[in-house]
Amino acid sequence: MRTIRFANLNAYKLTRATIGDASWRARVTAIKEITPDVLALQEVVVNETRPPSEWAEEASEIVQQLASECGLSATTVRADGSPGPTAMANNAHRGWFTALLFNPDAVTPTPGGFRPYGAPDFWHGLTTAVFDIGASSPVTVASYHGDPFRGGWRLDEAYRLKSAFRTTGGAKPGIALGDFNALSTAQIPGPDGSPRFYDEEPYLTHDHDDLEYQLLPGTIGGEQLADRRQSEALLRRAFMVDAAAHLQSPWQPTVGHWEDGTGDPDPWGARRIDLILATRPVAPALLSYTTHTSPAAREASDHLPVICDIDPSKIEEGA
Repeated sequence: MRTIRFANLNAYKLTRATIGDASWRARVTAIKEITPDVLALQEVVVNETRPPSEWAEEASEIVQQLASECGLSATTVRADGSPGPTAMANNAHRGWFTALLFNPDAVTPTPGGFRPYGAPDFWHGLTTAVFDIGASSPVTVASYHGDPFRGGWRLDEAYRLKSAFRTTGGAKPGIALGDFNALSTAQIPGPDGSPRFYDEEPYLTHDHDDLEYQLLPGTIGGEQLADRRQSEALLRRAFMVDAAAHLQSPWQPTVGHWEDGTGDPDPWGARRIDLILATRPVAPALLSYTTHTSPAAREASDHLPVICDIDPSKIEEGA
């Protein structure tokens, strides 16, 4: 059985200036440890003081350098079969990019299957591509970075993200990976058999000015419930499943391991906001899920990589 490995990494402000430094080497090491066949990447950041017309060239240089050092590719294929642009996307008003890297010995991008989404649909760009992974149908893959500030916008993004995977009344084979910047609504059986959230409520005792970014409106100072509307839309009727909860993998946080003073201050603590969501046809193919916690991964970013293996032979037709 040939399995395919999908992974996600929010690389924490990956810039041209970081190329070759210790943080860059930690990222390369962590990615090589993971050996992904498809890697979704977020936070490729360009110098926004330069003209926006130059942003794509700078971002492509960063992504292609990282891909080369990790033994991966990031080059798409045009509909005519010729090499296309780097698999990346941004909101044209912001120099923050998402990207997709892949192992060309394991998966093949389909001609014309690359599509970048920008404003007004996403605060950060959404990168999508279609890959032949040895399944009966090609698989659509997305690298997503959720709006960090607005729960309502994250919900709107979820509907637009969902549209990239839909067929009329159903779902294409696909996987969405990313920093969702919010908790999942996925549930698992509790000790008494009744359902409970896979990610328990983390904000019940918080008291700081950033609460409005993560709490349901009207709950600050009261129940202080996490705003899960984004994933609620994506997981409705099992259109998608949260790989970690679906497999009932041991819960692991993806953020909160950096102490204040390292990177940006973090008032949130340990949470799981980096997700891998598989559409209904891919759910039966899920084999394993884990969070990569090596020393290199913990040094590389304020977000830990998440990994999922699938069996392409078990992917169903769109349903």
